[in-house]
Amino acid sequence: MRHISKDSISQLEKVKRLNLINSCTGYKSANLIATKSVEGITNLAIFSSVTHLGSNPAMIGFILRPTTVPKGTYKNIKETGFFTVNHVTEKMIADAHHTSANYDADISEFSKTELREEYKPTITTPFVQESPVQIHCKYLNEYHIKENDTIHIIATIENLFFNENLQHEDGWLQLDKAKVVSINGQDGYCLPKLIHRFEYAKPNVETKPFSMMVHNKVNPPEKHYNLETPPRRKQNEQSSMVAK
Repeated sequence: MRHISKDSISQLEKVKRLNLINSCTGYKSANLIATKSVEGITNLAIFSSVTHLGSNPAMIGFILRPTTVPKGTYKNIKETGFFTVNHVTEKMIADAHHTSANYDADISEFSKTELREEYKPTITTPFVQESPVQIHCKYLNEYHIKENDTIHIIATIENLFFNENLQHEDGWLQLDKAKVVSINGQDGYCLPKLIHRFEYAKPNVETKPFSMMVHNKVNPPEKHYNLETPPRRKQNEQSSMVAK
């Protein structure tokens, strides 16, 4: 396994260091944050730093640098108090990534991509129509991180919209059914696939995956998601094939 020290990292060429450190922490969420200025100009920008902060009250957070790209996001949030978080799917990745381009503040990224604005009743902030999970958020607070001059935005979830076929009976959203992507580094888009869901972990008790069929009776998953033991008939067929 290769070892790179802190001193060696600091001496790397800028782009190589950026790519290394952005990718070494693991996969990140891929979300489009949409806002609208008080002048009515929409803004759309890709973010990989959106994280869950709590469920009661429902809160999220994300990191930004207000003085750099995307410059319109912070200004619009501070002026209006609202923004939306929109999941990125496999079909959206080229347009989603293009929103990181440095357009002037009076140009909407929606107009430079095939992504479409969508509005909900009584909500003036735009959503991304193509997104299977859309989160309407209200600015709550911010914290300046002086070590690298970034800002941690804290927000409450005011409204949540999602495709109904994604939700299981226990509330969980199975995002891979909508081909929601994640980000590896700055520019690598990956397509996650569900392996298992596990029962609540308890000390000194073996942790086991539970059957997806039990928790998704309304919208049964594909066969490879069923974690139950395969039917005996199929096991016998496999034994016969080996014997031949």
